[in-house]
Amino acid sequence: MRLEEIKGVGKSRLETLERAGIHEIGDLILTLPSSYMDTTRTARMADAPEGECICVEGEVVRVGRPARFNGRSTVRMTVRDATGSLEIVFINQPWASEQYAAGNHAALYGRVSLMKNGARGMYCPRKVTERGILPEYRTLKEIPSKTLRNIMREALGHVDECCPETLPERIRRQWDLPDRGKALRDIHFPPDRESLDAALRRMAFEEVLYFEAGAALLRGSRREGRAFSLKAGDDDAFWGACDFPPTSAQRRVLGEIRDDMASGRAMGRLVQGDVGSGKTAVAFGAMYLAFVSGYQSAMMAPTEILARQHGESAQRILAKLGMRCEVVTGSMKASERKRVAAMAAAGEVDAVIGTHALLSGDIAFSRLGLVVCDEQHRFGVRQRGLLSSKGEGEGAQVHTLVMSATPIPRTLALILYGDLDVSVIDEMPPGRTPVRTRIVPEEKREGMLRFIRQETERGKQAYIVCPLVEENENPELRSAREEYRCLKNNGPLKDVSLGVTWGGQKEEEKQRTLSDFASGRISVLVATTVIEVGVNVPRATVMVIENAERFGLSQLHQLRGRVGRGQDESWCFLMSSPNGRLSALCRTSDGFKIAEEDLRQRGPGDFLGTRQHGQPLLPAAALGGDGRILEEAARCMEELKKEEYAPEREQILRKAEMIWAGRLDAGVLN
Repeated sequence: MRLEEIKGVGKSRLETLERAGIHEIGDLILTLPSSYMDTTRTARMADAPEGECICVEGEVVRVGRPARFNGRSTVRMTVRDATGSLEIVFINQPWASEQYAAGNHAALYGRVSLMKNGARGMYCPRKVTERGILPEYRTLKEIPSKTLRNIMREALGHVDECCPETLPERIRRQWDLPDRGKALRDIHFPPDRESLDAALRRMAFEEVLYFEAGAALLRGSRREGRAFSLKAGDDDAFWGACDFPPTSAQRRVLGEIRDDMASGRAMGRLVQGDVGSGKTAVAFGAMYLAFVSGYQSAMMAPTEILARQHGESAQRILAKLGMRCEVVTGSMKASERKRVAAMAAAGEVDAVIGTHALLSGDIAFSRLGLVVCDEQHRFGVRQRGLLSSKGEGEGAQVHTLVMSATPIPRTLALILYGDLDVSVIDEMPPGRTPVRTRIVPEEKREGMLRFIRQETERGKQAYIVCPLVEENENPELRSAREEYRCLKNNGPLKDVSLGVTWGGQKEEEKQRTLSDFASGRISVLVATTVIEVGVNVPRATVMVIENAERFGLSQLHQLRGRVGRGQDESWCFLMSSPNGRLSALCRTSDGFKIAEEDLRQRGPGDFLGTRQHGQPLLPAAALGGDGRILEEAARCMEELKKEEYAPEREQILRKAEMIWAGRLDAGVLN
């Protein structure tokens, strides 16, 4: 049966679905809900927990007329039950003043927020017209959510033929998993919470198991690599050129890299380490080992400013060892880029450090032996492969080293980077002062801003990170551009040098702003999470994170790592009402402990978030499950190695090969 034969899918909706990558009924069924609207229970208003989405009902006490401010219309009303009341604000919904009337009954669903006047309330809640656990799908233009639910209900009548079983029956029995058809029906239209949890566990288990199996196939496909002629003394020569003593963890990890490079098999290694643990020095050590073996290195960084910072560090350390280092970026003059490209192709440069510009066709190498990718989560399998392919003229594979400052629990790292061996730098250099972290409620904002003013008067700098770019994206959350305007015009920072940057800003403006902050021309930088990686400013001593409750612990820890990079005492202020989750961040600076707690609280999918381009890596896991899913799938893979599981193992590996081939072709892992 074709997609257009489904009731409710006309020509216009078919085109909308196809634009979203949905071409068959199976594609539609596997477009899983992104969240759920649970209207099965009604919460008492007095107990309404801040930050959670709940259903409330009560009497409408007051409804205001639509008011306009900054190009937006606002309707305010108050709803109460026997226990208390909530303020309700509708943004750009002027018709709300006609939908509700004082004295009427209203049932609403939304997130409870602390309003700007200190009262609890909801922004833009939805009217509850149906009770149940209702699926919410990613927005598809021209197809309302209710219509999409009806289309999905029709499509599920064909689930068994369009989405056949993928797990052997023996595996399903052993791990108590429902069959695929039932799981998909229960995910889209759960009869109760228990059925939904079981269905989510089944799909998460399947996703993780096939990811592990595919990663194992990639690991097994690693070909012959260049066998570098290396000895232990080569490490010592490198560390002797550094202007700091290495930690034992740095020495251990560089030793693991040296052994890989000398093995004759292509290295594929992930180096994990907390912010400030010295991963870059280890990467430079690997580049030196390639140099003494007669090979070139290429190091790719996610931002231009980080590439330039790495270039400066390379000149300070590697140049002393006789290495010729160059930087290539997209914004450099054509003549300069041409010069670097010619030197790399002629073998007249030993290490090229750059951004995605390294991937372009005009950059070639004479004897590329090592590829280093900094901040691994910003690059994908295909991008790594493109860079590595620049050194495969001699037949053997290039050695690959990827680095991540995002601490990941080891179980999850082995799944995410299953094609790589994992090294962990689990020791911090001596003398680093932990960043002092505090939760700051709204009423203490003014005092915090005065503290930032004092820091700038001492020549220090500060970040203020907001979850949004523009305020009207979500009125509950603070936005970077609005925050910048407010600080510039009012309060303790109005005559302090301020800057603002965000992901969608023109690249030239963004780089100029970041450079001005790095050089000290800007004292306070207001930004979105674009500054999460790629900025190293030792004079920055204060990090303010607005709406901190909306971020995962690991991301908060990443942002906190932007300060405390010098010798001065540094602070991280979490703007939020106190809660246990944020208190955990205040208690420890160990990124791996934080990552374990984040995984435990949010589950693997939410922990990972979505990729920059495309779908979540583990879409089913993003809806539910916890760290146990990862462990169970890992144990299942171990079981499959036994001879008695040979038929099931072959079935799993054949399917995994198909899935991974499709993903790589589609660029989903980029």
